[in-house]
This record gives sequence, C-alpha cells and structure tokens, in this order.
Amino acid sequence: MASVDMIAETTREAASDETARAEAKTPPLRVLVCLSASATEPDADHGGKSVAGLMEDVAARLRLDRPNSQLMVAFPAYDTSAVDAQEDRGYRTVSYAAPGETRSVWMQSAEDFRRAATLMKQNDCTCCVLLGAEAQSIVPDTISAMIHMVVESGCDLAVPRYLIDPDEGVFNSAMLYPLSRSLFGSEVRTPLALDIAMSARMVERMGTATVRIPAGSQATSILWPVAEAAVAGYSMGEVIAGRREEPVSPDLDLKAALALVAGSLFSDIETKAAYWQRNRPAPLQMCAGEDVRGPGDALADFSMDAHDADPLVDSFRLAYGNLHEIWSLVLPPNSLLGLKKLSLMPTENFRMSDALWVRIVYDFALAHRLRTLNRGHLLGALTPLYLAWVASYILQCRSAEDAKRCMEALAAAFEADKPYLVSRWRWPDRFNP
Repeated sequence: MASVDMIAETTREAASDETARAEAKTPPLRVLVCLSASATEPDADHGGKSVAGLMEDVAARLRLDRPNSQLMVAFPAYDTSAVDAQEDRGYRTVSYAAPGETRSVWMQSAEDFRRAATLMKQNDCTCCVLLGAEAQSIVPDTISAMIHMVVESGCDLAVPRYLIDPDEGVFNSAMLYPLSRSLFGSEVRTPLALDIAMSARMVERMGTATVRIPAGSQATSILWPVAEAAVAGYSMGEVIAGRREEPVSPDLDLKAALALVAGSLFSDIETKAAYWQRNRPAPLQMCAGEDVRGPGDALADFSMDAHDADPLVDSFRLAYGNLHEIWSLVLPPNSLLGLKKLSLMPTENFRMSDALWVRIVYDFALAHRLRTLNRGHLLGALTPLYLAWVASYILQCRSAEDAKRCMEALAAAFEADKPYLVSRWRWPDRFNP
C-alpha cells in the first residue's frame, strides 16, 4: 500500500514539474490597465467600492486563468503614496502626470491612447484595457471577459455593451450607432465606449492615429477605435455586461457636448471617406461575445411620458423661426419642407420620420466637410434638430421594446440611404441649396 502511495506521490510531483516547466517556457502574460485622467484617486471609496479594490479582483481572476500573468495599472498621479501602497495587492502600478486643469472630456481622449501606446511598448504588454471615469462601478467579470476576448479569442478590440435603459444613451441611438453601422459595418452598439480592451497592434494603431492631432488638443480630442479597427481590417467584439455608472461632465451643456462629439465623428468620417465609399467594404471580423450579466441585471421600462417632449417641441419651433436661413444653406428643399410640416404639427402628433433625420445627419456631415458655414455655428444649428428627433422618439416609444424597434429601424434607414451620402460626397456641386 505504501508503494502505491509513493507511486502516486511521484506521479503528482512529475506532473507538477511538467506544469512548472511549461509555465517557464510560456512568456508571462502582461496586461496593462490605464485609468483615464478623469478618474478619481484609486483608494477613494464610493459606496464601499474603489478602483484599487476592483484592480485587486481583476488581478486575482487573471492569475486563476494564467498563473504567470502580470497586471500593471497606470494611475493618474494625484497622491503617489496612495498608488505605491498597491504593490502588495497582486499587481504593479505606475503613475503618470495628470493634467493640471479640469478635464472637460468624459470619454477616452487622444492623450489616453497616446499614453497607453507608450506604456505598452515600455512594458512589453500583450493586452491593454482603458477604463473611463467612475471605473469603480464596473463588475470585475466585465474586465476579465474583455481581457479574455483579446488574449484567448485573438480579438483586436473588445467593447462592453453595458445595460442602459431605453431613455439613456439617446444620442448614441440617434447618430453614433447608426452612422458607425452604416458607414463602417460595425455592430458594436456603443462606438464611443467608456471602457475598451485592445491587442498590442490595435494600441499601436491608435497611438499612430494621435499623431494627426496637435499636441495641445490631445487631452480634449476624441478618437474612434471602432472605425479605426474597421479600416484596418481588425477583429472586434462585444462583452454583454450589466450596469455601469455614467460619468457626468459638469463643464459641458447639451449644445457643447453634441458639438464636440458630432464634430469629432464628422471629422473622422471625412478622414476615412476612401473606406466607407466603397461599394463592398471588407467584411468585419466579429468575435463571439461573452455574457457577464448578473441575475439582477434587467432592463427597466420606458420612464418618459408624452409631457417630457413638450419643451423639446417648443425649442424646435422657436429654432425653426430663428435658424431657417442657416438650415437652408445646408439642407435641400425636400428636407426643409419636411421641417416646415414638422413645425406645424400639434405636439401629440409630432413625428420626425427616419428618412428625414437620416438626410439631416448626412447633409450636416457633408456641410461639415465643405465648411459651408462656420463649423461651430453649423453644429449649433444641429442641436434643435436633434431635440426634435428626441421629442419624436419620446412620443412614439412607450416601452423598452418600442425603443429597441425604433433604434433598429433607424439604423436600417441609415444603411438604406448610404448611397445618398456617397453621391453627394463625390459630387457636391450637383446640388446647391
């Protein structure tokens, strides 16, 4: 009996030695997590949650899958003593100089991508995760799933699809998602994601994209990783996640925020025109998504009622009287006629058709390229039109299912009318409003 035990023990030791040798031959997996400069201090407590605690959980999960893995976390340098204290929690840290001024951009900026590319090269990392503000609210499994999608599935760009209620993320539904889907073929629901994971080559590409942005503007300039991945032919995928706290930028009102995001998107569309004008762009490689939602993650019903649309309709009607001449420089007669009919509709019947909104967005994108008028004035003139779309959205959606149908129908309308944008982009002089 003793000899049997000795044989079993010898077998276990041999297996353990073999595993150790295999791990020694396998280069360690190095994952870099970069916190945005708009993040709070790592040990700051938010209802019992902190970024440092989140990183500790992520490091533990990473070691379970890859015992020889290493996690490095880049913090903005607020209090370096608080950062240094994390060294015994299972991950390395590095601090970087945070901007002295208050940031007005709540999403990832060009500076964040530039910094990530530099740190990736310096530390020979395999995967990079960028986390936006309020990162302490993210469930650790979401970050782990993003890392797994990049490292194990070979995905170049992993983006979480957080659970948001139908009356949230409205601008994304109105413009960002349908434009990204129609022009770049991307099914990623949030093209301007707060949190993303990237392969080494994706980080390098994003770092290269920052070169075209002046150094003084990188902290407030937006890049579009989904569009970059599409043009490069890189693979991308989504992690189906639960809820996440949305950061709020107190320095931007709706008009300024819309101008910032829409202006950046229109500029990116112009930069990548050679790609999306193809009749048959290269099909995108979509990685299989993972679902990390918990049992408590459920979509709430539509909470807005018809009265919420009243001030939006009033704002549009007022703008119609004041901005009609500016709109006539951008929009063709059919669209102007549609807006006239819209201004005369009683509030209870106020509906902006998908076809009209699609033409408005496409024509504003073209006017942005042609500099038909000052870009600041142009994007300001888009705001009341967007509010009219929101009013129509509120009045026709009474449930989460209604909102989902509206979003899909709008995205399909953008795809169907893409030839209009291509034609006007190539031959803008054929029509002169």
